[in-house]
Amino acid sequence: MHLLLRTLLMLFTSARRPALTIWDTSSLPLRVLPTDIDIAMHVNNGMYFSLMDLGRFDLMVRSGVWKRMRRRGWSPVAAGETIAFRKSLQLWQQYTIETKIIGLDAKAIYFEQRMVADGEIYARAYIATRLVSKGKPVSQDEILREFGQPPADLVLPEWIHDWRETNALPGSRTPAPHLWDATV
Repeated sequence: MHLLLRTLLMLFTSARRPALTIWDTSSLPLRVLPTDIDIAMHVNNGMYFSLMDLGRFDLMVRSGVWKRMRRRGWSPVAAGETIAFRKSLQLWQQYTIETKIIGLDAKAIYFEQRMVADGEIYARAYIATRLVSKGKPVSQDEILREFGQPPADLVLPEWIHDWRETNALPGSRTPAPHLWDATV
């Protein structure tokens, strides 16, 4: 909710930016706003993922995929995320969010996103997303019919499979009881 107006503005402006394919890299120029920072006067660690949502939406809008997804009743949801920080983005600093799909499998679409300022990576994240329709996952076949075939050289990095397996929680229909390890 805290980025709702910014998201709506971005959806409007992205539709007027140069077109991309969903397999291209999106570069979204932004500036650190007072609502992005914490008491230390830099972008709050939790805010990075919210800002990166804007980068994924920019790619989807500019490629025309967002409009087709909405028409079909599809919604994107994050299934897993990991991020590494290198430098802090400061109040009023200009930066770009670089976004690209690095591959997909039967369960998810994988994005790499970078916060870049002055030609340097400040933070990098990997996000596994799913498309859902009426609470159920959209199949890879349906996704590829809408997105088109990925480039032949787009190969999901092998480590992503290990990351997803070790990071994943049980599915929503499988029990996931809250029990801490009592050996501490």
